[in-house]
Amino acid sequence: MACAVSLLSCITEPATESDSKADNQILQIRALPAAQDPSALLDEESRLIADLLFAGLQALDADRLLTPVDDSAHGRFQRVLAYDPDNEIALQGLQNIVLRYVELSEDASRQGQFDEAAGFLDRARFVDENHPAIVAAAAVLENERASGDLFFALDGNELRKQTAEIQQEIAMIARQARDNEAFFLITAPSDELARWIFSVMRASVPGYRLRGNIELAGRSGVRLRLPRTEK
Repeated sequence: MACAVSLLSCITEPATESDSKADNQILQIRALPAAQDPSALLDEESRLIADLLFAGLQALDADRLLTPVDDSAHGRFQRVLAYDPDNEIALQGLQNIVLRYVELSEDASRQGQFDEAAGFLDRARFVDENHPAIVAAAAVLENERASGDLFFALDGNELRKQTAEIQQEIAMIARQARDNEAFFLITAPSDELARWIFSVMRASVPGYRLRGNIELAGRSGVRLRLPRTEK
């Protein structure tokens, strides 16, 4: 009888161990995470793209075109294209960056800031070296360089304070305009400031009728367009 009991014990012990392994396997299977819904991943990506586009357009409006790298229009639009290579808004955003640099280059060319104008074109080429507007802007730059006109940059702080030194500088420009019978172009951030520059010029050459125009721009200066001589 004792042997029967011992035999029974020998038989039942392996069964207990097997049952324990089975229980562990069941527990391990139940612990596996559920698969994520593919539609949830798509929704998350769509929200990310929308946020990047919004941030890119804001950076474009603020002229954060290539810098700072982590908060530039170019960086935002490129991230969108990494997710969606055919995104029309991002692609157009890159084109708008080029056009903005072209605009800045042409403004700088008209004011005689030739090195700065060339730098803007280099940045435009970095975004899209084949954009046709770059070729036209480069031609504007070369034409302005060869114009022979006189360019005078005016200090913004001195202008705001209307110092005696800046008034003397403006008076000198006015006398050169008179002596060369030049057509002037005043550029300034505001119409009020541009008109003040003109008033100083006019008072500096009594009896002479200055001819010219005023143009609003980010910086202040005067360009004297010299009469063209026939070759």
